[in-house]
Amino acid sequence: MNSASPRPKLGLWMCVALVVGNTIGSGIFLLPSALAPYGAQSVVGWGFTTAGALLLAVVFARLSRALPQAGGPYAYVQQAFGPLAGFVVAWGYWVSIWVGNVSIATGAVSYLSYLHPWIAKVPGASAAVTLSVLWLLTFVNWYGVKAAGWVQAITTLLKVLPLIAVAALGLFVVRAPQLASFDHSSISLSGVSASATLALWALLGLESATVPAEKVANPGRTIPLATLFGTVVTALICSIACTAVLLLVPRDVLTQSNAPFVELATSYWGVFAGKALAIFAAISGFGALNGWILLQGELPLALAKQGVFPAWTARESKHGTPSFWLILGSALVTALVICNFEKSMTRLFEFMILLSTSACLVLYALCSLALLALYFRGELPPKLTGLSTAVVGLLAAAFSLWAIYGAGEEALVWCACLIAAGVPVYYVFRRKRP
Repeated sequence: MNSASPRPKLGLWMCVALVVGNTIGSGIFLLPSALAPYGAQSVVGWGFTTAGALLLAVVFARLSRALPQAGGPYAYVQQAFGPLAGFVVAWGYWVSIWVGNVSIATGAVSYLSYLHPWIAKVPGASAAVTLSVLWLLTFVNWYGVKAAGWVQAITTLLKVLPLIAVAALGLFVVRAPQLASFDHSSISLSGVSASATLALWALLGLESATVPAEKVANPGRTIPLATLFGTVVTALICSIACTAVLLLVPRDVLTQSNAPFVELATSYWGVFAGKALAIFAAISGFGALNGWILLQGELPLALAKQGVFPAWTARESKHGTPSFWLILGSALVTALVICNFEKSMTRLFEFMILLSTSACLVLYALCSLALLALYFRGELPPKLTGLSTAVVGLLAAAFSLWAIYGAGEEALVWCACLIAAGVPVYYVFRRKRP
């Protein structure tokens, strides 16, 4: 069990790496293809998404300063609306994490298949590679949060470099002719909403530093700073790099491409640069998978320590890590991969992305409303009682609800199903609680 000596904790820069690393996964490297049909609307959508992400970052920064305990969103919603609301949010968020991990892992392996075609051609090879990486990173997280933090810091640095290069290329190369190639006459509210929701998918994870608060040094200061700084860096890099690809790669090429950033790198810097970028994209996906595996263990561990789940599930390994929850989450990911490795993954990706995004949007909306509720009930620290807190909470809640609307009817249906599935689980464990 736990040793007498204090275990190393995550500092500011490792928390920043967690935010940036979890947010920048395989999604941003595939996003230009999804946004290509929207043309100029995608640029406007990126503007709304960046502004909304910054508002949400301020919401989580202020909530983490007021309630710097483990559990993050669960703790905030529980404090504002009670244990049932907190559990339902945490339940939906946890399910979305391990379901989304399937997409992250297989998306990263798909970039490897660009370099090693046998991964895609040999039956079962992609599933075997995916599961090997999954359990390797699960072991890294079991070995200790510090080890996971170092892996996250290194992979975050490696994944940001190609995005910075593409963003710089866009800033130096994009001129008036490329901007004029966009059809500005087709801009509509529905198109902007849809493109903004797609862009938000690439920025999910900005709340990552709030979840393992118990493993963070000086969480009241570290988590708010990491959340704000990490979100600003991520939003700027992703929005500029993605827009550069949209402007510099022909739309008909983008809509058919499975590796839009590789298309850009190959056309401007050659085949070698394209292959190098594919490697960085794979590293990006694996780095994001490492960070989300950390959260898939830490979130239910925080609930178990508060008595929501059975006490035995709160036991930690000799490294201070949640063995049961790490193994359970990765076992569920393994089951999904095995059940679908012979099928086309396109529809599976769409479903998992939809499920993860809709659950996170509900979480964002409820956390924004939680900040408003705590503000009007006078339960925030004196430094957070200014009018700006209410304005930020109101705008962030409005943005979250608008993004849910942009996700469409199917997303709303899955949100309802996800929330409904958590209610009986809550009451089953509540009945067994002493």
